[in-house]
This record gives sequence, C-alpha cells and structure tokens, in this order.
Amino acid sequence: MWIPSLLACLLLLAAIVYAGATLSGSLVEAAKTAKAAKAAKTEQTEQAEKPAKSARPRASAETATIPTPPPTRDSRPAASPGTPSASPAHIAVPRSGPGTFTTARSSGAVVGGSGPLHRYEVQVEDGVDIRPEKAAAEIQTMLADPRSWAAHGKGRFQLVAAHADVIIKIATPATTDRLCASAGGTHGELNCEVSGGVIVNLKRWVTGSPEYNGPPAEYRNLIINHEIGHLLGYGHMDCPGPGRAAPAMMQQIKGLHGCKSNAWPYTKDGTFIDGPPVP
Repeated sequence: MWIPSLLACLLLLAAIVYAGATLSGSLVEAAKTAKAAKAAKTEQTEQAEKPAKSARPRASAETATIPTPPPTRDSRPAASPGTPSASPAHIAVPRSGPGTFTTARSSGAVVGGSGPLHRYEVQVEDGVDIRPEKAAAEIQTMLADPRSWAAHGKGRFQLVAAHADVIIKIATPATTDRLCASAGGTHGELNCEVSGGVIVNLKRWVTGSPEYNGPPAEYRNLIINHEIGHLLGYGHMDCPGPGRAAPAMMQQIKGLHGCKSNAWPYTKDGTFIDGPPVP
C-alpha cells in the first residue's frame, strides 16, 4: 500500500517543481520585456529632446559632387570711361622683337573712286601674337570706311601681298623707335610715317591711348587715318574748339585740349574735320 502512496507523492512533487519552473521563466521574460520597454521609452525621450538634423545622404563614387567654392571679389579696379578697355585677345606687348617681319598673304579690290592709287602691304613683326592677315583685313576695312580718306577723293587704296609702294608695319616699341628714328623720337610710345610706309607701334595697336575715350579697336582707326593722312600730305592740327570733334590729324595721344576723341577725318555726312595747323 505504501508504494502507490510514494508514487503519488513523487508525482505531486514533480508537478510542483514544474509549476515553479514555469512561473519563474514567465517572471524572467516579463522582467526582460519591462526592461526593454523602459529602454525604448528612454531613447524616445532623448531623441525628442535633441534638435532635429537633416538627413545627409552618402555620396557614392558615381554621384559624388565637388562643392562649389565661395565667390571671390575681383580686385581689379573698374575701367573709367576715359580708359581703353583691355584687348579681348590679351595680346602680349614685348618691348622688343627680332626686327624681321611677315607679310600678310592677302589682297583686295581697289577702294576709292579718284586720286592716286596706293598699293599697300601689311607686315607684322615676327614673334608678335597678331596674324598678319587679320591685321590686313582690319586695315582694309578702315580705309574703305566712308569716313576715311578714300571716300572723298584723297586717293585710292588696294591691299596687295607683294609689289607695294606703301608698307604698313606693326612693330614692337623698340623696333618702332629704330624705324622711326628719321622721323623724330617715338620714345616707345608713338607711331610714325616714314618714306614709303607707316610704322604702327604695337603698344598703341593693342592698348590704345590713355587720352582716347574709346576701346583699342576704335583707336586703331585713328592710328591708320592719322598716319595715312601724313602720307597724303597733311600735317598736324590742333583742337578747333572746346567740345568739338578732334581732327584725325591731331596728336590726340598728347592731349585733347577740350576736344572730343575722334578717329576719322570726315563726319558721316562727308564734312572734313579740320583744325588750326600746328606750327
């Protein structure tokens, strides 16, 4: 009789142990769950207290971009109305050159309806960053302008590549001084007309004149018209009066004396821009 009783006791004891273990496991799981919930709540609170930050995507090798540098201020002073603008091509002006020249391989039609024919070549000193053909085309356009000499019976002009009776040379300042020595001092600054030709100072061709109220490209018209005027027999003129256009034969680089800058010997309506002769 005691054996069944013993078995019953053992079964009861086993049931009690199993129930205790189950309860203990449940309590542990409940504690873990409560701890995790508390930690999550704490993290949410901390995130709410932090300032919001915008998301920053990570750049891959395919999408990475270089940041744009901050803008910088141009330290160069603004050009005043009386200062010629910089040459668009930023042509260098060496002080001297080899003294040898390349002739433009260009030719054109005769411009002008009357007067003696002047066949001219255009040459550029070697080592200068100006294409002779480009300079020749520019000079040809100047001489064909209705405000220039050819349109008013002062002579006819034709661009040629050889056998010219007039040679227009664009030379460095030192070479200009040497070629213009017989015509007076050019001091590295001026142009000149010599027997059989015109010497254009590269410095004036590229930079213009500080006295001329216009860009270098406009001042180049004055260079050619002034020196061709000498070739045609005109001497220097002075300002005809304050506020009036300066004659093309005025040495405007030496001052305007109240006149306004002007590059042409004639107005658009064909009036010659005259001035008192300079002794």
